[in-house]
Amino acid sequence: MIPYPNISPIALTLGPVKIHWYGIMYLATFTIAYFLIPIFFKEKKLPINKDTVSDLLLISLIGVVLGGRLGYILFYQLPFYLGHPLDMLKIWEGGLSFHGGMLGVILGFALFARKNKIKLYGLSDAIIPIVPIGIFLVRIGNFINAELYGRITNSSICMRFPTDPSNCRYPSQLIEAALEGVVIFFILFSLRKKIRTPGILSWLFIGLYGLLRFCAEFFREPDIQIGYLAGNLTEGQYFSVCMIIASIIGIYFTKKRR
Repeated sequence: MIPYPNISPIALTLGPVKIHWYGIMYLATFTIAYFLIPIFFKEKKLPINKDTVSDLLLISLIGVVLGGRLGYILFYQLPFYLGHPLDMLKIWEGGLSFHGGMLGVILGFALFARKNKIKLYGLSDAIIPIVPIGIFLVRIGNFINAELYGRITNSSICMRFPTDPSNCRYPSQLIEAALEGVVIFFILFSLRKKIRTPGILSWLFIGLYGLLRFCAEFFREPDIQIGYLAGNLTEGQYFSVCMIIASIIGIYFTKKRR
């Protein structure tokens, strides 16, 4: 068993204001993106200025929050929120879906690309290597919050989280951070200049995330209100399979059109 570091979710307290590590991870993601976007845009020979970066980050933030929230409501807690509609607005209590956030960001990118007369694939290919960095940081935030922990196990790498001290569980947040964050980042970063066909890098991310998320779900405790579905798989794994299939179809038609 590995001892849990028991880091306080609150990084800083300023009077009545409490700054959480989870929020800092999002802030760090957008800060890193602010500096990397101009570099990757220049590599793709896309027009860039400070206003472009600011607008792109703003629309990404809106897409993540609105899409992630709507995705969580629709995919994970719809009966509850239908009975408590005002709770849909309580984002500070948690509840953001990656898949919903991804769809929200894609829609935001489409609107941004149309407004700025940039090809969508060119835009997404330039941005996509930054996404795994955000995934990594947010998973670390989940770990500090002792949430979204793994399944009960007797493995030597298990931990006793303060939110469930009676059971030893996989640190699935760290597993996801490594697979969905570190591994995907290095693959995309190393291939970003080698893949010439626009759109392939973006579809590759979707497929890689689906594959590695599918694997990581075997360590992660399924949502209590959903549990296991057919085939003893989780809802996240079914979404991951959809992403893998979409990636294969997307790469095929992108190459064919090219």
